[in-house]
Amino acid sequence: MTVMVESFRHEALLHAGDDGFLAGAVPFVREGLAAREPMLVAVGPARIALLRAALGDDAAAVHFADMRELGRNPGRIIPAWHEFLDEHRGESGGVRGIGEPIWPGREPAELTECQLHESLLNLAFGDADGFRLLCPYDVEALEDHVVHEACCSHPVVQDAAGLRASPDYRGDDGDRLLAPFDASLPRPAAPAELLGFEHDGLAEVRALVAHGAGDLGLSQEKSSDVVLATSEIAANSLRHGGGRGVLRMWQEEGALVCEIRDRGHIRDPLAGRHNPRPGQPGGWGLWLAHRVCDLVQVRSQPGGTVVRLLMRAA
Repeated sequence: MTVMVESFRHEALLHAGDDGFLAGAVPFVREGLAAREPMLVAVGPARIALLRAALGDDAAAVHFADMRELGRNPGRIIPAWHEFLDEHRGESGGVRGIGEPIWPGREPAELTECQLHESLLNLAFGDADGFRLLCPYDVEALEDHVVHEACCSHPVVQDAAGLRASPDYRGDDGDRLLAPFDASLPRPAAPAELLGFEHDGLAEVRALVAHGAGDLGLSQEKSSDVVLATSEIAANSLRHGGGRGVLRMWQEEGALVCEIRDRGHIRDPLAGRHNPRPGQPGGWGLWLAHRVCDLVQVRSQPGGTVVRLLMRAA
């Protein structure tokens, strides 16, 4: 028997408070469980506890992940969904998820990257038939412009009035989806140290970042991670960005920020969000930076690329 599955469905759940969250999430989960569809719920710890209590014994069939950890850097979320689909797609072909990357209190830079992530989901899983992803937005707690952007990045919206196509959705064309994120990154919030580097300059890049990490008091692990990530991005500049680049480094609200600029152009908007294959010769630099840094921001145009890495002291 041939099992028919829908194409990827990306839905925004516009709800009011915890009761509204449960009113939308519980039927979504139960419907998936009834269809024997693997389910991953990635929300904050308080929402996990609410949903477990509401589901009772059925919660044992659901995979839960703390989005405050998984999605601290939003660039890690798409690879996590890919891993779940690869590991759990069943005979029915259907897979469900609930993902809440945006919550009150996100820093402005994090919020922007979360909104970019929500748009990128449509490109990353456009051919993932049978995958249905519900993204909760608390309209009581989030600002209006955040809720509006959710309607622009989700083709389907669910609220108290029911399920409907979003009239504000920017469409499946990548240029339109990502247009709001073409703007340049804001200027450094503090005076920056500057270092130009060429093919023999990676040691200087690593030394400067290690010095900055020590000044901020980063742990040995965090220091090693940000040095490695910055070195990998600088190496990409040498290979793909014209053979040279510029490092700027500064401290910002308890974090070390390292920015690499070069003349290269990253054409794949999902660069760094593909899980590399074992033995793959390239494509590890941005992926590694996303894995170890607290935030990674990439802006690339035909005239050049900027990659900004942030590592918090705590």
